[in-house]
Amino acid sequence: MDVSAILVSAETLKNILVARATGGATSEADFRRLRAELIGNAVIKDFVPRFVHTCRTLDEFWGFIKPKFASYHERREFLRAEFDKLLSWLERGAVSPVEDHGTAALAHVDLPHIHDAWHKALERCRTGDTDGALTAARMLIETVCKHILDDYGVTYPDDADLPKLYRLTSEKLTLAPSQHTEQVFKQILGGCTAAVEGLGAMRNRLSDAHGKGRASVRAAPRHAELALNLAGTVTTFLVATWEARKPPVPR
Repeated sequence: MDVSAILVSAETLKNILVARATGGATSEADFRRLRAELIGNAVIKDFVPRFVHTCRTLDEFWGFIKPKFASYHERREFLRAEFDKLLSWLERGAVSPVEDHGTAALAHVDLPHIHDAWHKALERCRTGDTDGALTAARMLIETVCKHILDDYGVTYPDDADLPKLYRLTSEKLTLAPSQHTEQVFKQILGGCTAAVEGLGAMRNRLSDAHGKGRASVRAAPRHAELALNLAGTVTTFLVATWEARKPPVPR
């Protein structure tokens, strides 16, 4: 993904909307082209302001913005705030090697709670909320595991911890190390299990999930990025395997 080019497109679209909201000259063709480019990009579409998704023309946008704010200043401030998350992300670039891949991999999965868990982890990592990022990374894997188990009709205890949920899920997807004989697969899948167990332990020791004593260790940004990378890799692997195991839809 060419982040620089998309940043220009996002800023141009914002400027077109500011012009339309404040009586300036605009181009309907440019608006439609840029809108389609941004909301058609699976990696960033969830960061595009909601009204851009719903307003298909500049006239529809005018009908949205005119009654919402009376002054030009209010409209400019609203548009600045609405585009801030998208523009800030594009200016910084991805916070992890798996961010683009994970967002794209999960984009076609029609599961809002999984999308919410993924973007919560990304947002907390971006904003420097390291404790919250560790909690959200763990929650992401837990959410995916529970959904896959529910899809297969596998029951699990309400108080099941992350390692147990992952073990049940990996066994159902034939991803448990014990289910393979080839040593290299056993090592790789064992590494996934160890990573998940480590995330659970990291979350318990370093995140905001529990109260902290005087001698507690604080998470650093590198811990949050590590947790995000691990959670994103494991999650996309589970979802890809789950999708591959589904029987084909009859024609």
